[in-house]
Amino acid sequence: MQKHTKYDYAIVGTGLSGLLLAYEMSQHEFFIHKKILLIDKEIKNTNDRTWCFWSKEQGIWENAATNIWEKALFQNDSFSSVFPLHPYKYYRLESKNFYQTIWNTIQQRPNIEFLQAYTESWKETNEEVHIQTNQGEVNCKYLFHSILQPSLLQQQKQYAYLKQHFIGWFVKTEEEVFNPEVVSFMDFKIPQQGNTRFMYVLPFSKTEALVEYTLFSADLLNEEVYENAIKSFLIELGVKNYTITEKEQGNIPMTCFPFSSQQSKRIIPIGSAGGWTKASTGYTFYPSTKKAKQLVQQIIQGNLTPFKEKKYRFWWYDLILLEVLDKHNYLGAKLFGILFQKNAISSIFDFLNEESTPKKEVQIMVQMPPFLFWKATMRALVRFLYK
Repeated sequence: MQKHTKYDYAIVGTGLSGLLLAYEMSQHEFFIHKKILLIDKEIKNTNDRTWCFWSKEQGIWENAATNIWEKALFQNDSFSSVFPLHPYKYYRLESKNFYQTIWNTIQQRPNIEFLQAYTESWKETNEEVHIQTNQGEVNCKYLFHSILQPSLLQQQKQYAYLKQHFIGWFVKTEEEVFNPEVVSFMDFKIPQQGNTRFMYVLPFSKTEALVEYTLFSADLLNEEVYENAIKSFLIELGVKNYTITEKEQGNIPMTCFPFSSQQSKRIIPIGSAGGWTKASTGYTFYPSTKKAKQLVQQIIQGNLTPFKEKKYRFWWYDLILLEVLDKHNYLGAKLFGILFQKNAISSIFDFLNEESTPKKEVQIMVQMPPFLFWKATMRALVRFLYK
């Protein structure tokens, strides 16, 4: 319940990034005497989405995870293998468990409040930010928000902009067709039709799974295209009778656009709006846990002034891969096949988590088609240098 109208920090949006930021604030003594307000039009406490991530640490999400896998399948037309994930595990976390875990912690902090309201607008001054909601005005020294503006990405031409888009069915089958011990990480043995298209399967039992038809491409499809692909896939597995218990869909931005350019002195975008999504994969959960910790350290150090985003090496790797997929979207199955066929899964996960060594990164990059990636690198440099 809201008690004040003036706060040190306000967080608009209590989704993944907003709650992770609030949680990290609750873990530091620096914030004990800071007034923090969370604003959202609804109290999130239902299972409205699913997050997946790989990790080799047993953190707070180990007990909250709904499913954990230790093996994964990758396959395309020329290569198929089931990989042990050790030292990693692959986690599925239902949002209900995530919300409960976070709220159980931050509700114990009297300095953190929640306002159930719709944010209508905000205005920044030299000293504070005025937030207008349908429940009245509140003021804060710093505002963090997770409101992504797709038009911002669509209008710019400097950076490749793809999307990870998908529709998934939670199915119960009469036939025992799933292996509950193996997650189908990327199954490219489906018609590519000029795009990077794959099936992603999270098996919960021999007769229950989440089956998603996923693309890395620029344009969304009609809903029936995704669903017809799932139907065909189930038929190929030998499924004749099944029940759809739930559906989910998503559209995640994949771009190296410098979201920090949207930051002002007192207003800081977070989540996908702040570039927290891993550009080359569309994965959001694990990168967001790291970004929330980094942002809290910046706040503690008094380092929230707008800055020019550093173009570190992983940013360049993502930029080049997205440039390739932007111009040659049909090559996704081949390129990811090279990655999984020639490298240990632990090395791939280290690389995608941006926790690998430069030596290993060079070994991975030189495996890719040299002329194709050289041309992509040149295009990326031209885009970057000549806006």
